[in-house]
Amino acid sequence: MIPKELGGYSNLFTEYTELRVQENRSVRITVVNGDVMGNSSASSSGVSARTYSNGVWGFASDPEIKDENIRKVIAFATRNARFLDSRENRVGNPLPVTLGNGAWDYSTSKARKSQKDIIDFVREIDSRILQKFKEISSRTVSLGLLDMEKSLLTSDGASAYSMIPKSIMVIALSTERDGQSIELYDIYGGFGQFEDVFTAPDSLFEQMDRHYDHLRRKAEGIYPDAGIKECILDADLAGILAHEAIGHTTEADGVRGGSIAADYLNKEVASPLITMVDFAHSAFGELCPVPVFIDDEGTEAEDVVIIDRGVLKRFMHNKETSILFDDEPTGNARAFRFNDEPLIRMRNTAILPGKSKLEDMIASVQDGYYLMRPSNGQADSTSEFMFGIIQGYEIRNGKLGRALRDTTISGVAFDMLKTVTAVSDEMKWTSAGMCGKKQPIPVSMGGPAIRCRVNIGGR
Repeated sequence: MIPKELGGYSNLFTEYTELRVQENRSVRITVVNGDVMGNSSASSSGVSARTYSNGVWGFASDPEIKDENIRKVIAFATRNARFLDSRENRVGNPLPVTLGNGAWDYSTSKARKSQKDIIDFVREIDSRILQKFKEISSRTVSLGLLDMEKSLLTSDGASAYSMIPKSIMVIALSTERDGQSIELYDIYGGFGQFEDVFTAPDSLFEQMDRHYDHLRRKAEGIYPDAGIKECILDADLAGILAHEAIGHTTEADGVRGGSIAADYLNKEVASPLITMVDFAHSAFGELCPVPVFIDDEGTEAEDVVIIDRGVLKRFMHNKETSILFDDEPTGNARAFRFNDEPLIRMRNTAILPGKSKLEDMIASVQDGYYLMRPSNGQADSTSEFMFGIIQGYEIRNGKLGRALRDTTISGVAFDMLKTVTAVSDEMKWTSAGMCGKKQPIPVSMGGPAIRCRVNIGGR
């Protein structure tokens, strides 16, 4: 446990300063074909301070969370900022004052499971796959648990404590067909500690059965016809599109660095059916998978409406970029480890649901594809993207047909979103991945299904 209150150190701040004490605790267990191939637990903790002086930053950190180390870190960060200021000779603007305050602890109230208990749980999942799914040639069950605990104090007077947990299981299944290995993974779990997320193995069985059925269909599947096709992108794909192809182009540090979004502010970049938001902590009356209440600069986190009915309206900011763009800080400054400096990062990025029913959207497509799950993807500052597709179905005459083998989709997101003609009324989140912008950090993404035209690869 880390100290929840740091107020006793405020008298050491002589410049604008952020003091953060943090501990990340993780567990990783991997069972491959019945054998435990990975079993680790780790904890990384320490203290850092970041100081701002006339447009330059000084940073220092220490893995020891002791009074004398905390005092040294504050002193070193201040000295570093002043040294850089003496060399740079900038005239920096004062940072906006933000006064976020609060405490959020999502630790479970249940008795904690031992590492052995958790391994037994994973083994039971693996045994059920072996016993019930007869056509499996290989299976991997991976469990990842992460608790991020932070205390923050700033010279503005902001003070925050949070313990934000995530528990994710990924099951990857393979089967053989015509000498080829056909693979499909699925994601289980989300926000919360293990005891709250994975109450019993049988709570996963129904989803596992669907997963296996999709794999069997994929083994009998086809490759799509390459070209620009009418497609329905399910929530997982809408989410990764929102995050990778649009979200990163609208982080203000990326805009400052040359993102194409700089040219599109207050211009139409998508169909009027598209509204896209980076949610801070709550959406649609529920907690988001990665809730951020106060960011690592002490700013109260707020939702950022990036695209409003097709028009690019706003970028995501930290304190420094809010000055440059004449905006307000949005609470997007986040750091992953205690010795990382906060960067502008997304939190829970999603396209908002529309009014169409998914079944009606499928029925409206005469010759196209229903694309359900990505494997990986990349995008650049122009919003050009390419994503792997590992699960989907053809649509013929308004009905789902044969499953698809692995393929890709590609395009320019700001162009592709203009072709959207329907948005479903369902909302789904996924939070399995870590965003890798300079440092990893938990994010979630999601949305409804969208009907659009997109370039799909063939065999």
